[in-house]
Amino acid sequence: MSAALKLEYKSESEDPIVEVKTALDALTTEVKAKADNDNKLVARIAELETKLARPNIITDKKSDEDITPERKAFTSFLRSGIERMPAEETKALVVSDDTRGGYLAPAEFQTEILKGIVEISPVRQAARVGSTGAGSVILPKRTGTPTASWVGETETRTGTESAYGQIEIPVWEMACYVDVSQQLLEDAAINVEGEVSSDLIEEFGRLESSAFVTGNGFKKPEGFMAVPGITEFVSGSASTIADADGQANGLIAAFYDLPAAYRARVVWGMNSTTLGSVRKLKDASKNYLWQPAIQAGEPSTLMGRPVIEMPDMPDEGAGTTPIILGDFNAAYRIYDRVGMSILRDPYTQATSGKVRFHARRRVGGATVMVEALRKIKCATS
Repeated sequence: MSAALKLEYKSESEDPIVEVKTALDALTTEVKAKADNDNKLVARIAELETKLARPNIITDKKSDEDITPERKAFTSFLRSGIERMPAEETKALVVSDDTRGGYLAPAEFQTEILKGIVEISPVRQAARVGSTGAGSVILPKRTGTPTASWVGETETRTGTESAYGQIEIPVWEMACYVDVSQQLLEDAAINVEGEVSSDLIEEFGRLESSAFVTGNGFKKPEGFMAVPGITEFVSGSASTIADADGQANGLIAAFYDLPAAYRARVVWGMNSTTLGSVRKLKDASKNYLWQPAIQAGEPSTLMGRPVIEMPDMPDEGAGTTPIILGDFNAAYRIYDRVGMSILRDPYTQATSGKVRFHARRRVGGATVMVEALRKIKCATS
């Protein structure tokens, strides 16, 4: 081999054997890295398959990703107050003037409150519910209809016109406060929103439920049992709405006295004591008027129409009116002005280790069409 040729192999970097070895080492490293990645991928797939093989478990607990910034901020407000909240959470709060109620609950909190009130106040299930941004709602109502008559070819025609009036529904305020211990607020394992909303649901639900039925319209909604002009039908005796033969002629008469348009949407309202008596009623053919629900979640029916249990309706007795029926969607209106407003007071009860939460809601309600309702009244003797 010539000297010139030998010089070409003096440098190790130019040795073909070294180059091949280097390439093999690099390839081995690359294959090993791919193998490690493949092993991780196989392990990940196995983990996912294991999770998929588990039985489905439904939970109401939301992950942190599901909770909105507004709700997180409101929870911090309940626990620690505005003074100790981070700036980003303070911005997430919906703020109103102090004279108008402080801090408004986030949308999720208000939704939970309203859902609970529906369960406690059954009138909301049947009446028409809306919202308003004013202190009262004015509804125009037709009070008279045009009148026409048959005339001859050249007879004089008479003039006529419709008559209109209006109904005003004021929006009233109800308020209460809830005291919560400081230790309960500091315990992160406790659902503070649930504890506060549970107390508010119970009290506001009780208050508005009573007003929608028997309210006198003074600082509260006007209940449909207090409004004059609803046609009454007497049924039964001084002790029960059932007739002497166990029938219910008064109920049948009241039901068919309603115009057909209202009768198609009739809802019966009574308390649990009256329900017990109604379930025993039969028609002339000895068939029960009461029919249980066909499936779970559906209401029982009386003469084919749903029955709603209203705890605030009076019991059976001489001269009392234990049953109301009619098209509540047309007859009764409910308007919500403020869904829920909460003001945190950490000072008043500080000596007792408690934080006081002042809550308020504004709601109005009134009967707008008495002709869509009928009452069943017990005889006086």
